[in-house]
Amino acid sequence: MFGLTNARRAFTVVDMSSSWRTLDRGTLHDIALVCLADAVVGASFGAISVSGGLPAWVPVAMSVLVFAGGAQFAAVGVLLAGGGPLAAVVTGLVLNTRLLPLGFAVGDVLQGSRWRRLLGAQLLTDESAAFALRHRDPRRRRAAFWLCGLALFACWNLSVVLGALAGGAIGDTAALGLDAAFPTVLLALLLPALGDRRTRDAALLGAAAALAATPFLPAGVPVLLALVGLLPAAVRAATRDAATPAADLTPAAHPVKEAH
Repeated sequence: MFGLTNARRAFTVVDMSSSWRTLDRGTLHDIALVCLADAVVGASFGAISVSGGLPAWVPVAMSVLVFAGGAQFAAVGVLLAGGGPLAAVVTGLVLNTRLLPLGFAVGDVLQGSRWRRLLGAQLLTDESAAFALRHRDPRRRRAAFWLCGLALFACWNLSVVLGALAGGAIGDTAALGLDAAFPTVLLALLLPALGDRRTRDAALLGAAAALAATPFLPAGVPVLLALVGLLPAAVRAATRDAATPAADLTPAAHPVKEAH
């Protein structure tokens, strides 16, 4: 029993290793650059979290269990601003909803045992999905996803640990300008999506609502109130869905009239 299990594990490792060798140098180079950039951000995350007053284990545990940079920055930002844990969790969950369509898009690379799917879901990020989607060959898609996901997981968590240790020694990260990392990272995540007009309108409406509510509501709640920016899109979608059945009946009516 154990021999068979070990043999399967060895085969999986060998098969994955041979799959990684199918990736071109350009992809490997790009994955390395992404890991380097994420390591810098992860170190900032750990340093700011600890210097802001959080125990070192909080950013470290969050990085292992959540492993979503944008959600981690948003949640810790809410906590450091004085918001409650519930507001921080909800904020992180809202940001992570963007990964749902990505999961469907790369679902083919996560086939296998239950544990393999769970690990793949944990390693799903914008970067790992992007590298998988740039390949059409199934084997290269799997190799790009797993290599990017595992490399990012290792680099991110190691850099967060180092950043947390450095944050305890630095004390005041504002003196180094690291306090600007939270808004800078979140803005960097947001900017690519603002090319779409509807997304931009929703973001501006949500930002206006959050800014207007900031003087009157506890920290963390205005961020959640920014969800009102999605209401126009929801209303348009509901109106379109309600009008669809009527539109579908219209073409069918013409052949009947012409037959008479």
